[in-house]
Amino acid sequence: MKKHNFNAGPSILADEVIDNAVKAILDFNGSGLSLLSISHRTKDFDAVMAEADSLFRELLHIPDNYKIIYMGGGASTFFYNIPANFLNKKAGYVNTGVWSKKAIKEAKHFGEVEVIATSEDKDFTYIPKGFEIPADLDYLHVTSNNTIYGTEYHEDIDSPVPVIADMSSNILSRPIDVTKYAMIYGGAQKNLAPAGVAFAIIREDLLDKIERDLPTMMSFRTHVEKDSMFNTPPVFPIFVLKESLRWLKSIGGVPEIYRRNQEKAALLYDEIDRNPLFRGTVAKEDRSLMNICFVMADGYEDLAPEFLEYTKQHDIVGVKGHRLVGGFRASCYNALPKESVEVLVKCMQDFEQLHKK
Repeated sequence: MKKHNFNAGPSILADEVIDNAVKAILDFNGSGLSLLSISHRTKDFDAVMAEADSLFRELLHIPDNYKIIYMGGGASTFFYNIPANFLNKKAGYVNTGVWSKKAIKEAKHFGEVEVIATSEDKDFTYIPKGFEIPADLDYLHVTSNNTIYGTEYHEDIDSPVPVIADMSSNILSRPIDVTKYAMIYGGAQKNLAPAGVAFAIIREDLLDKIERDLPTMMSFRTHVEKDSMFNTPPVFPIFVLKESLRWLKSIGGVPEIYRRNQEKAALLYDEIDRNPLFRGTVAKEDRSLMNICFVMADGYEDLAPEFLEYTKQHDIVGVKGHRLVGGFRASCYNALPKESVEVLVKCMQDFEQLHKK
């Protein structure tokens, strides 16, 4: 039985992406070799890297003065690599949750960190707005979508200093103006690929700001100059990433997936707001399209375990909330079909009928 996969990550990928990955594992590009055992230094894999770069640029309208790199690991690797490369005097961070706090912790190893805005006063249930950005910062760091709490930036920030954004969990889910950012990075295991590869889109002039004599692998210059081939790249995740980009282009690109994501989110948020058994947990204007968080309404808290079991009976997986906040979290990443959201909504409606007071 096909499951409805709301896992927060590693997460759902499109069926045709998985099918193509399976075929490549058995025989990559008619080579008679498995994708899992090819050399990364072949013309066939060069073509994979080139197509991934081309598709990324096309889908996000990435200008020529930006470089795209792929590195092993996840966004957590960038938490310390970014300040190591770019924090020379002082950096600014917006604290919107767990992942922001982890990035802040790592940055403090390399220089002065100023938390210029935070939503911690209300348990990270909103996105800070209207804050001043000091002009003397080396960069401003933001986390564009907060998977644990279910908040998201819905507009690109205007900033007098370079903006660096962790877009691990909402990359390619909505249109963005890449030119508003000096660097965009993230782990690929939400909208792009299985875990094991992280991506970065870096404006070339940012590389000129590197002052430290860094270990070779820590310097972004190394990976830009060697086209992500200084060491063996994560071959399989990069292939799947390329296939995900192909799939996204085939359905109409970012504008179409944004329309679908808005439609899916509206379905579920409308039910959360309508159903007396449930309530949302974050400011409505900051609700994430990717990670939809909710809890049982007041007076119904004891029903949480029963509802979780009820969803499992209907082939829904991954809706248990993060341990830090509890409740429920439905991650509606790009590849999640609308039909899965409809099944979850129907479960909520049926559960309501079972427990009407």
